Amino acid sequence: MASGSRPGEGHNGRLTPSSSASDACGSTSRKEWEQHGVRTAEKLLREFYPHSAWGQTQLRLLQSLCLLATREKANVEAALGTFIEMAQAEKDSVPALLAMAQAYMLLKQVPKARTQLKRLAKAPWALAEAEDLEKSWLLLADIYCQGSKFDLASELLRRCVQYNKARSAPPSGRVGFGDERGSDRLSLQSCCKAYEYMGFIMEREQSYKDAATNYELAWKYSHHANPTIGKAARPGASPYLYSPCPGTGFRLAFNYLKDKRFVEAIEVCHNVLREHPHYPKIREEILEKAQGSLRP
Repeated sequence: MASGSRPGEGHNGRLTPSSSASDACGSTSRKEWEQHGVRTAEKLLREFYPHSAWGQTQLRLLQSLCLLATREKANVEAALGTFIEMAQAEKDSVPALLAMAQAYMLLKQVPKARTQLKRLAKAPWALAEAEDLEKSWLLLADIYCQGSKFDLASELLRRCVQYNKARSAPPSGRVGFGDERGSDRLSLQSCCKAYEYMGFIMEREQSYKDAATNYELAWKYSHHANPTIGKAARPGASPYLYSPCPGTGFRLAFNYLKDKRFVEAIEVCHNVLREHPHYPKIREEILEKAQGSLRP
């Protein structure tokens, strides 16, 4: 993987699937699992009969998100029509604006998505809307990274981490990520993704020490879950939902290598290869180079 690839990118900056058969099988399994999840959600929603106006609005939103989840153009366009109606009925509806942006992204209408996300970036933070706001900040940061607007992206990423600290604080008031009393799963996922993007930005600026620091945090909050960046959150995949936080093992090991922290690079490589023995390039591009640098 080339240095400075955006989360989810390959050597040429494009989003590319792994060439290994095991990854292809895994991708098929994930798609089947997602489709099964959508069908299950649709079935449950058909059994839901809300009586309040608020409940009926939520039902429409969830049904349209199920359409969005199919990623089929006709379904995405139908869902978008519903989101637009909802946003017109409730001008500052955070869920509707985020869903609109996600639909526009799937339709590859990035400028329209950016317009909605910039509206959300100006919205006041509220705990009840924290998850959707954090998703919108991360999606807008991704768009800014695509355009090399790293200052604007960094501001949004710092905001995401800041509010996650507040949201993850335990009752005692002590702020600490990962505290079982104070943090939730999505909060950690948002932090993971924010640190991952900050690592990417630092790497692009060839500040490998700072990049490694951010990737360390992303690796920590992902629980060492995945070997490389961004498969679950690549644009066009499932931007309306967050899968388990993309891992940062490859990028972390790479930046350790560039920062001449060879022992740490080797350790991370071993962690990745333990779970993914055939993971491409990490052995020859990082592990063997780090081992060679330690030899007298």
